[in-house]
Amino acid sequence: MEPKYKRVVLKISGEALAGESRFGLNDEVLGMVAGEIKAIYDLGVQVAIVVGGGNFWRGRTSENMDRATADYMGMLATVINGLALQSALESAGLNVRVQTAIEMREVAEPYIRRKAIAEMGRGDVVIFAAGTGNPFMSTDTTAALRAAEIDADVILLAKKVDAVYSDDPERNPDATRYSSITHQEVLEKDLKVMDSTAASLCRDNGIPIHVFALSEPGNVLKAVCGALIGTIITN
Repeated sequence: MEPKYKRVVLKISGEALAGESRFGLNDEVLGMVAGEIKAIYDLGVQVAIVVGGGNFWRGRTSENMDRATADYMGMLATVINGLALQSALESAGLNVRVQTAIEMREVAEPYIRRKAIAEMGRGDVVIFAAGTGNPFMSTDTTAALRAAEIDADVILLAKKVDAVYSDDPERNPDATRYSSITHQEVLEKDLKVMDSTAASLCRDNGIPIHVFALSEPGNVLKAVCGALIGTIITN
């Protein structure tokens, strides 16, 4: 198979790493994800990963906690997931670097754009953890920002749902499924595939987004090779 893209940002939701339990980490899912990533790595694709933290923390739990504190706690959750994913990928035989937007040198490297690009160039998989390092920013925004910074060809948005819908397909069986859509339509229709800041960043920088289900084996490879699965968002 021939890859369509040479450098990708793979965005993985934290919930996807939890499997059916929806909390914590599932070893089988981590192993499956590592196998999916190795398959595209073996094609010569440069891989960067942004991972969410929703399997451990999903925002403030009471009115007594301010939003900024809750967001910082979420950033720490993404570091847990990043380290777990690093371990799974190393078990699959890959060299992996975790870079964090909040410095914690004992467990990961600080995020440095040029270093990340150089590491991918020499064959390392790079995991971007701790979001952007700023509260009020989602990991979707992190994926869009990092993709723009490292000049990625596409964002692969691996989610629990298999495509972009006009509404939550679990609650509304009549929701419209999109095979392709524009960034502007995502914003105008207020579709919940990603937050508006991330969608705007991708629109303004011309970064395509390919949305698909992570749970379907082989989907990451299919997306990298340009297969028409899920939803493709472009300008």
